[in-house]
Amino acid sequence: MSKLIMVTGGARSGKSTFAEKLAKESQQRVAYIATALAFDEGMKDRICKHQSSRPQEWMTIEKYKEFNQLEGVKAFCEAQTLLLDCVTILITNLMMDSGLDFEACDMNKIDALELSIKEEINSLIQLTRKHGKNIIFVTNEVGMGLVPAYKMGNYFRDISGRMNQFIASEADEVYLAVSGIPMRIK
Repeated sequence: MSKLIMVTGGARSGKSTFAEKLAKESQQRVAYIATALAFDEGMKDRICKHQSSRPQEWMTIEKYKEFNQLEGVKAFCEAQTLLLDCVTILITNLMMDSGLDFEACDMNKIDALELSIKEEINSLIQLTRKHGKNIIFVTNEVGMGLVPAYKMGNYFRDISGRMNQFIASEADEVYLAVSGIPMRIK
């Protein structure tokens, strides 16, 4: 039987470290789904630090979309537990891929984009359930910060919040990390 765990928290809250601890403690074969793209030196550095913190025997899948194609990927097939880090970067990538002018587009296009993001996330959830795999989603809690001063930031915050609610509603367990301390909230 598959299990879905969500780990959320603010930036540098310890959520990735805790999610990795859960995956290690599962004592199962783990595939790490890395959603980040190395678009600048800062992101390259973050990716390197994340890579060095993971056990070498973990398999890595670099993917933030088209999860329905995972059935043919060796790392997916061999893994018993998947760890996706992170949902909010996945959302950012899909928003950037959309090519929308967020300052000028109408809400129908934003709604369609949000629906396509939800379909991507749901396809991964359904795929893990179909194959009896566990999955741990890492995501940022974005609703406790400042209100963004620009439309794309507002859309990102709103879409992220709704995707987090969706994942949490599907999850067996949800943890909130604050200052390196994880707390189970579901």
